[in-house]
Amino acid sequence: MGCTTSVILFEGLRSVLHRNCGYCKSVSAAEPIGPAETEPACPSRRESRAWSLKTALKVKPRVIEPLDYENVLVQRKTQILSDVLRDMLQFPLEDFQTCTLRRQIRTVYPSVPENAQREAHSLFVQECIKTYRSDWHVVNYKYEDYSGDFRQLPNKVSRPDKLAVHVFEVDEDVDKDEDTASLGSQKGGISRQGWLYKGNMNSAISVTMRSFKRRYFHLTQLGDGSYNLNFYKDEKISKEPKGTIFLDSCMGVVQNNKVRRFAFELKMQDKSAYLLAADSETEMEEWINTLNKILHSSFELAMQDKRNGDLHDDDEVGKADSSSGSMDSFQSARDIESKMRNETRLKLFTLDPDTQKLDFSGIEPEVKPFEEKFGKRLLVKCNDLSFNLQSCVAENEEGPTTNVEPFFVTLSLFDIQNSRKISADFHVDLNHPSVRAMVPGSGAQIINGASDAAQHTTNGLPESALQYPRRGVFSVMCPHPDIFLVARIEKVLQGGIAHCADPYMKNSDSTKAAQKVLKNAKLACSRLGQYRMPFAWAARPLFKDASGTLDKSARFSPIYRQDSNKLSNEDMFKLLADFRKQEKMAKLPVILGNLDVTIDSVAPDLPNCITSSYLPVRQFESSDWNGALFEVEEFVPCLAKCSQPFTTYNNHLYVYPRHLRYDGQKAFAKARNIAVCVEFRDSDEEDALPLKCIYGRPGGPLFTKNVIAAVLHHQQNPEFYDEFKIELPTQLNEKHHLLFTFYHVSCDSNSKASTKKREQVETQVGYAWLPLLKDGRVILNEQQIPVAANLPAGYLSCQDGNSKHAGPEVKWVDGGKPLFKVSTHLVSTVYTQDQHLHNFFHHCESTPQSTGGELVKYLKSLHAMEAHVMINFLPTVLNQLFRVLTSTAQDDVAVNVTRVMVHIVAQCHEEGLEHYLRSYVKYVFKTDANTATGKTVHEELAKAMTTILKPSTDFLTSNKLLKYSWYFFEALVKSMAQYLIESGKVRLSRNQRFSASFHHTVETLVNMMMPHITQKYKDNLDAARNANHSLAVFIKRCFTFMDRGFVFKQINNYINCFMPGDAKTLYEFKFEFLKVVCNHEHYIPLNLPMPFGKGRIQRFQDLHLDYSLTDDFCRNHFLVGLLLREVSGALQEFRDIRQIAIQVLKNLMMKHTFDDRYISKSQQARMATLYLPLFGLLQENVHRLNIKDASPITNSLSNSHGRDEPTLNSSLMTPPKAGGHIESSLHKDVFGVISGTATPHMSSTSNVSSVRHSDSRGSLISTDSGNSLSERTNDKHHPLDKCNVAAALGGSLLRCDKLEQSEVKSLLMCFLHVLKSMSEDALFTYWNKASSGDLMDFFTVLELCLHQFRYMGKRYIASVRKIASILGISVDHGKNCSV
Repeated sequence: MGCTTSVILFEGLRSVLHRNCGYCKSVSAAEPIGPAETEPACPSRRESRAWSLKTALKVKPRVIEPLDYENVLVQRKTQILSDVLRDMLQFPLEDFQTCTLRRQIRTVYPSVPENAQREAHSLFVQECIKTYRSDWHVVNYKYEDYSGDFRQLPNKVSRPDKLAVHVFEVDEDVDKDEDTASLGSQKGGISRQGWLYKGNMNSAISVTMRSFKRRYFHLTQLGDGSYNLNFYKDEKISKEPKGTIFLDSCMGVVQNNKVRRFAFELKMQDKSAYLLAADSETEMEEWINTLNKILHSSFELAMQDKRNGDLHDDDEVGKADSSSGSMDSFQSARDIESKMRNETRLKLFTLDPDTQKLDFSGIEPEVKPFEEKFGKRLLVKCNDLSFNLQSCVAENEEGPTTNVEPFFVTLSLFDIQNSRKISADFHVDLNHPSVRAMVPGSGAQIINGASDAAQHTTNGLPESALQYPRRGVFSVMCPHPDIFLVARIEKVLQGGIAHCADPYMKNSDSTKAAQKVLKNAKLACSRLGQYRMPFAWAARPLFKDASGTLDKSARFSPIYRQDSNKLSNEDMFKLLADFRKQEKMAKLPVILGNLDVTIDSVAPDLPNCITSSYLPVRQFESSDWNGALFEVEEFVPCLAKCSQPFTTYNNHLYVYPRHLRYDGQKAFAKARNIAVCVEFRDSDEEDALPLKCIYGRPGGPLFTKNVIAAVLHHQQNPEFYDEFKIELPTQLNEKHHLLFTFYHVSCDSNSKASTKKREQVETQVGYAWLPLLKDGRVILNEQQIPVAANLPAGYLSCQDGNSKHAGPEVKWVDGGKPLFKVSTHLVSTVYTQDQHLHNFFHHCESTPQSTGGELVKYLKSLHAMEAHVMINFLPTVLNQLFRVLTSTAQDDVAVNVTRVMVHIVAQCHEEGLEHYLRSYVKYVFKTDANTATGKTVHEELAKAMTTILKPSTDFLTSNKLLKYSWYFFEALVKSMAQYLIESGKVRLSRNQRFSASFHHTVETLVNMMMPHITQKYKDNLDAARNANHSLAVFIKRCFTFMDRGFVFKQINNYINCFMPGDAKTLYEFKFEFLKVVCNHEHYIPLNLPMPFGKGRIQRFQDLHLDYSLTDDFCRNHFLVGLLLREVSGALQEFRDIRQIAIQVLKNLMMKHTFDDRYISKSQQARMATLYLPLFGLLQENVHRLNIKDASPITNSLSNSHGRDEPTLNSSLMTPPKAGGHIESSLHKDVFGVISGTATPHMSSTSNVSSVRHSDSRGSLISTDSGNSLSERTNDKHHPLDKCNVAAALGGSLLRCDKLEQSEVKSLLMCFLHVLKSMSEDALFTYWNKASSGDLMDFFTVLELCLHQFRYMGKRYIASVRKIASILGISVDHGKNCSV
């Protein structure tokens, strides 16, 4: 850093003196400087110190209107096209584009059935299907990667891991004082010392035996890894050495016995040599080996440094290397030195501490498309179920020993904390094939001899390969320790549960008992193979904690006998609540057996899965059907935090027969062993058939027409726990219903009974039906319905058990009382249970051209929509709202649509689900210009936002709109982009793309938001801050689509709402806005870095470059001019505000440095012209650049314990007019620093501080904090007059308090970057046009750079760190400290 400053300073002075000698004459002629003449002071400096502070602070900066950007491009088209760097002056073509990304789905086949769109008639169902089938609509910005902070730039050069090592004179005494052994061990280097004989070093005298002198040699390693060989008269190495041999110049060490025994020679690069001799051959060999080892390691280190030195200031150096390789031998020593320095020189900001700081504040969250998400996924493998009764079931008794009868297992998850069943049933058949064969016709459902054994393929899956699943994948969205996996075990209907279970509970002769049970089982299976009965249950906990950690130590409980009076889910919850109470569980009867089930946690993208709709996932291996994993549907809680937007088509209805109360019926003589058969029908005609849409059980077809619940023996009031899953049609109608048929099953297998009586297995004992739709919605929850003794045609018209009404004659059981209890559970992504959402879509479907009042009523009702429903159908709901927004002709409707959106957006944020909104805007939202009304989303939405923000409207809604305004601005921007592409207006000029009304609406919206931002920040800080940031992002993106001059005006309107002396929060808002806007990917072309002079420019020196913030500069280079004006104004404020402004400016310049689009030297020089007014800004504040040589610890403590609150007397005063004359020569210490006769890091600065000019102008290196530089006095009419800056800022009162060290360093870094990047011609132009006072200030700032970035030495750094560790503060690079 210091080297850079020194080089620039030296080159500048040399160029002034040699190439611009005419300047000295012109200055002396035009501006004679003598003891009797003074420069006139700026009018602003003549004001009295007693001028009112309040008046000065409230003066508003003068508004400078920006240039008409689009007009300038047209007028200066020739100049721009002929410019070599034209890419820096114009936006690239096709800067943005819209594209359609194919929706990626999990499954091999789409989840939406092929005929679903054709069958759907309901608007809601149609829109849901469109949502699940549509692709993603994205707007891509070609250079979006460059629109963020410098940390987010692509290919940003990071700080190198290893830097080049430099040796400084200030550290030499430190190295001498280090103990050799400790230094060697610390650095891992080589150390040696001892007596040697040194030959005479004078080459003019021949070396003889007598010319050798005995000296004590000490080998030391320096901080850069190199070695020195110091020699002394005695062994006191702490003294100054008599001489030093620099081993980094040594080429080799060889033995030389020509002059003296045991002598060796050190050959140097300049062809000289050092002769040394030892006392013995051993010592000589040790010294030679040690020195050669050092030379070898130094060579390797040098090669490594060269390999690491591949980061250059610009690409020109690399080009020069390849072209000038053959000319190296002819280059001068100075050229070689300059080349070597440039090869390893880093970009100026690379080593700045800010480049290494992690700052995620400006990073937008990554937005992903909607995808199906799962909770904690568990793979449940059912391995075996075995009981103590085992035997061979084959007739010839040849075969394996197995269970003596078939058993059927059903697994499901129970949440006892919330008393919910949270998964569907997973049915498993673990029976051996020989045991399965005991049931005749297994593989088909049989009722009264009718079977459906048709085999076919579903979604490419062969049914035969999927009949016996054993591995299920469960998902738990909200895991906690009170979730249990419950296994219910059933067997073929045979009799009472206690009677059937009794043989399994005894430890007596199992062989004899097994044969008896086997005999009875074969008889029961032959007659009642399709009927099942409850038998037993077992359970185990799943999770250790709420984070979803699987409890691998848990095991299944013993197999408990099922109690016939405790079959319901409510009874199961009570049993599981006592699961961890051993004293209560010990009372339950246990069946001797073992259920072998293993459970493992698995990843969400598990391969070889089949969804709950029998769709194979994409990672499925078709050859491994037997290894298929069946996903079990999760019943997600109706909570917003557990919900997600639906992305796939799913339409399942779960039916649960609960209870039948038949003890009072008189219609049937015998009705005890009651079975319930469930069918799904679409007609109540006499010849109507059930639909084949019910999911089958293991061993049967995948889909069947009817299913039967488990039968409870000898019960007139049976309870049921079965779950039946139905695939609903896409479009339901009023005829779709569930039909329940009740049978009395005869379990009597007595051989004495008649043959006819034995063959009659079941007898119909009633019917019940349940229509699915009521008022267009699916009927859910628990229903109690009557039972009929007959089933006449048209029975759906009789639903209430009342036979008096007109309709078919129905004979009701027990007087039409509601005897049958049944419940349903809908898991559908195309039907909703929310009344308000249903009514809204139904109204939009039935009355598309309805009056505004009716529609407004339904829109307002959407505020009562349940949160989880809103999340589930988020894309569909928002799409419909945007459609209504552009189709309505009434402003009231549009405003209420926007109010609903505000409610939805706020609800998503409150639930922490705003990422779903971002996914919707980026991937789903697509504007459709309404052809009937000609309205667009962006125009109507902007109007509605303006209306809501009016002071007279609901302040709660307006606050929510402000707080979550990002969503609405993102929708505006995307609508604008899609509108331009689809309408073809993107090919038009910028000022013709959008209507005048839309320009007016945008301007009104900006003006309407500003009072909310500048006034509501006290009461609602988050809303004001979010609105400010969202508005900045919107304005930035408008540069891509709209008239850029119009956007400049909106920025002016924004800035015009702030005042000097505003609260710190408002300054934060303003500079956050400027930071976002100035981070636009085409910030450089927006500022038009080109000359704006009149006439043809012949030479660069003739250009009218602005080195101060003139009106023309701020108008022609609007953004950078505005930023520099605001920074200049902020420097007159307090510390916190100054730091915010300086950081914004510095970060922007760092972004320019690392932007790989502008890496060449010419491009960097062109960008530097935009920041030349920084010279004037620094010179305006040169009196405040405090360089007091104080300890950084002191500075740190003062910064942390005392605020920068300067008083009127000391800080805010008009500086006194200078009364002396300006010396014609530059400060002698500047030349001293350059020439080397003075050092910038001297411990004493008395010589420097003692020098004062007659006008009190002196070196900034002062030890007196009270002495500051007086204001320079410039020519009033000089083109670089900095009084113009004060006038432009609207105030003439300047602060005189000192800037803090961190502020000074940041400003100087920016200054050095501009100085380093600017072309020589621009620098010469500045020197030619600058006044003598400006030149003095310029070199004063350079002198300050030497002081601020000087290297203080190892000893100083160590002392600072030591003090910092004692005080408990952190130190930044040993110089800057912060608490």
